[in-house]
Amino acid sequence: MITSPLFAGKRFAVLGLARSGAAAAEALIASGAEVIAWDRQDVARAPFEGRCRLIDPLELDLTGFAGVVISPGVPLNTHPIGPHVWQYGLPVIGDIELFVLARPSLPPHKVVGITGTNGKSTTTALVHHILHEAGVPSVMGGNIGEPIMAQEPLPEGGVYVLELSSFQIDLTFTLDCDIAALTNITPDHLDRYADFAAYTASKARLFAMQQHGTAIICDEDAPTHAIAASLEAAGHPPIRVRSADVTVPVSPSLAGPHNAQNASVAQAICRELGLTDTQIAHGLATYRGLPHRMERVCDAGGVTYINDSKATNAASAAPALAAFPPDPAIHGGTPRIHWIVGGLPKEDGLGACAAHLGNVAAAYTVGEAGPMFANLLEGLIKVVRCELISEAVCRARDAALPGDVVLLSPACASYDQFRDYEKRGAYFRQMVLAMTGCEPQGDAP
Repeated sequence: MITSPLFAGKRFAVLGLARSGAAAAEALIASGAEVIAWDRQDVARAPFEGRCRLIDPLELDLTGFAGVVISPGVPLNTHPIGPHVWQYGLPVIGDIELFVLARPSLPPHKVVGITGTNGKSTTTALVHHILHEAGVPSVMGGNIGEPIMAQEPLPEGGVYVLELSSFQIDLTFTLDCDIAALTNITPDHLDRYADFAAYTASKARLFAMQQHGTAIICDEDAPTHAIAASLEAAGHPPIRVRSADVTVPVSPSLAGPHNAQNASVAQAICRELGLTDTQIAHGLATYRGLPHRMERVCDAGGVTYINDSKATNAASAAPALAAFPPDPAIHGGTPRIHWIVGGLPKEDGLGACAAHLGNVAAAYTVGEAGPMFANLLEGLIKVVRCELISEAVCRARDAALPGDVVLLSPACASYDQFRDYEKRGAYFRQMVLAMTGCEPQGDAP
């Protein structure tokens, strides 16, 4: 794990002992800090029994504390922990800020921070993969993989590649990335922000924290264009990239326009890190993809089954629909996507998905948002009303022809029926394999 002598003897409170919170508490304890920790769940508190004080920070006088570490999942806009901590003049921070504070104790290294509404996980994993293939020591963390404080420090010359959600940026104040990158911005998480402008401002703070580093922005939507312009006006001009910048062959796992955007950002990051175009091209060609992000589950009877459970809003589902246009060589060029859509809605309407309905042979609506999507889509495309993903998989399997694609890209959160999008994607994968009898595959299309 990452530790620092700077934490020794200081007092920290940690609220939330899930993955990142537990890692933060462990790192602080190992560094010699005095830790007061709390989680509502007994099972989360159990590993810390007898090792630190277990008290809810809301019940504490926080005078003399160095800070309070919370999980990114704690909603600062509604949770009382913020006002309670701020009255003592203390910061509410996350594990990323702890990492920043520990950086002086680490061997010389670089930090890449990647944010955006969609694509940040793939871009982070892609950069990490390209670096690994080029022999550069690196780890990925933040909103992906193991919590950053739980990972072993890199040797000199290593690169920490961090995926950063807006919630993590909100809890970070001194992260000076050597390279900060933005993939795109579309409306999301508006239950946590006053409006879209506030959400956009949260993303922009990643660049505001930079002192001397390089900014990279995929300049293909109005908010990213505005952020790039503001950086130029402030004397910190970014490197602007676009989806078309990548001209070398890429892995099948990078199919679709959204992945062209991810690849272009990753390419620009790796160039700034000093990799050659040959090294970058090799990494782009050999990337195997992430689970639940355009993940090819299997091919059965000429039908491809795709798990894109990570598409939790319309903006992230739309590129998946765009990735499989009609092909004149496949049953006369008729639409070939059997789209499984629905869950817990984040927004009303079809959003960006509406532009790609010409690629959809039929929609199989599921979950709480199923009736909404059915009502929106009926009269535009064929609709099959289902309640459960298992029924949708069965009916799509029976209807699909060779060359078709059965695509789970729900455009919704999972919380109506599943704990998270990973559980939803794993269930879809399980249903597909059980109903088709085929073996799983490792690559996305």
